[in-house]
Amino acid sequence: MHRRLPSLITLAAPLTLALALALPDRAEACGGTFCDGGPQALPVDQTGENILFVIDGAYVEAHIQIQYDPNTPANKFAWLVPVTAVPEFSVGSQLLFDNMLAGSVPLYGFQTTQELCGENPNNPPNDNGGSDPGGTGLTGGDESDSAGDPGPTILYSSTVGAFDIVVLQDNSVDSLMTWLGDNGYQQDPKAKPILEEYLKEGHLFVAFKLTNNAEVTEIHPVVLRYTGDESCVPIRLTRIAAKEDMDIRAFFLGNARTVPINYRHVLINPLKLDWPNFAANYKEVISLAVDAFAADGNAFVTEYAGTSTVVQPFGIHDTAWNAKAFATAAAIDVVDILTAQNLMYCYDAVDGGCEFRHPLLRGLLNTYLPVPKGLSDGEFYSCVSCYEAMLDPQAWDPALFASDLDERIIAPGKHAVDLLAKWPYLTRMYTTISPNEMMEDPIFRQNPNLEDIPALQQATRLVRCDGHANWTLPDGRKVFVPNNGAWPDFDAELPYEEEVQTTSIKGAPMTIVNNTAAIQKVLDTWNTKMDPVEGQQPADTADTKDADTANMDADQGCGCNVQSSAGGVLASLGLLGLLTLRPSRRRRS
Repeated sequence: MHRRLPSLITLAAPLTLALALALPDRAEACGGTFCDGGPQALPVDQTGENILFVIDGAYVEAHIQIQYDPNTPANKFAWLVPVTAVPEFSVGSQLLFDNMLAGSVPLYGFQTTQELCGENPNNPPNDNGGSDPGGTGLTGGDESDSAGDPGPTILYSSTVGAFDIVVLQDNSVDSLMTWLGDNGYQQDPKAKPILEEYLKEGHLFVAFKLTNNAEVTEIHPVVLRYTGDESCVPIRLTRIAAKEDMDIRAFFLGNARTVPINYRHVLINPLKLDWPNFAANYKEVISLAVDAFAADGNAFVTEYAGTSTVVQPFGIHDTAWNAKAFATAAAIDVVDILTAQNLMYCYDAVDGGCEFRHPLLRGLLNTYLPVPKGLSDGEFYSCVSCYEAMLDPQAWDPALFASDLDERIIAPGKHAVDLLAKWPYLTRMYTTISPNEMMEDPIFRQNPNLEDIPALQQATRLVRCDGHANWTLPDGRKVFVPNNGAWPDFDAELPYEEEVQTTSIKGAPMTIVNNTAAIQKVLDTWNTKMDPVEGQQPADTADTKDADTANMDADQGCGCNVQSSAGGVLASLGLLGLLTLRPSRRRRS
């Protein structure tokens, strides 16, 4: 029997939503969330939840990245998680997510070449319609009677990183909701039957809250380790509060490619992407493709599948990090030790500011070595000894600081790089899903028989002497673009999905919808009708036009440097990760 990983219900005042994770013992629903739709802004960003699964023998690790609105007070943040048993909890690595998102981000771009047209006075200027002038451009969510009930039994209580954790056991939904209300969790009435269903199935509940005085800057990923051999993203209950086209991005470290078992797998139609604008309509195309016939809103696309070495370990952990160095340190020496361990660097008071080389370090210092009022970070941390008389004597505790530093920064970083070293294969899957489609929880397993999927998809554009352009897509399809202008709309009925597949734990995918022939027919009709050269020559010679232009100049233009939705910048490659894009409008049946 497979044990379920807890589904994640996030509560707040008012209640809010967080994506849930679970490992089901059946293919039916295995988790969810709820929200009361109150007037305040939702504190958890549901437009893009990121989850990493690692299956290691009889255990599964789920690393959950928590995206949180920093404008929401910390005391209004909490989770409620149904579990079948108490998992092992630990702090996760935010830097692992940053590097994983940056290293596997889908990249769509093109290289431009120009026909050598000689001294032709009629040769029009190179008008690129406002797009990249040349070179390579890349871019890359029943009521029960509880009278006399003494309330839930507290089975476990602990603190993990910035979170206080309590595991509750109860037989009454009314008793459980009373406890939640008494402890600061406002209730959504729609959640009552959902919680009752979990209670009838024998679930326990884990309640997470930020520990006393913790700030939102201290929020970190959480790792849940539990017995099992498959991974599941439970979304059934998420429909109570989820937004339309909620992004879900799941990562899997293992020995082979991971595929959905009970959801469809979709190959998108590349003709629908806006190639001159670096696939700026990427999310819209994905949304409409997974909404297509036979996919029905329950499907994923594979954005990357291949070696895990694309995830750079740099910055996740440093062998110079050593918590023991702080165990007996004086407060005035802390910054010097952190600097020596490459965890921070401060400029002088004139330049101002400090560079915190881990996202949780500033929060730890704010707790144990807070900046005195009236001083800036740069002024204080660049010379702590200069302000020794202004230090808070109650704040600095070297032993506790060393313990927290190890638990929140050093140990998670070491574990993250160990995972990258151990598991050679990374799969990145993505979908968008709306509340009415959240009726079944996607389950994933490894399939060792499938090919890799590269993140980089690069086309080529040949700007012709007549001012038009011939594009060659990564799959070899050739597209005529009049006047080297905007990407064609093609036929209104051109499908967004090329194939809809079912996948399993072995063997090749089974194709249940194949639109390749229909797509090619539309493309051939377009090229023949619109291209003045194509329409005048036999079809078997039209495809050889580019081979006749052997003398071409390859213009090396500048690419795009854009931050991805995970906060990572692919500056060294000049690549644009297309993760957060324009809102999509979806077809509904």
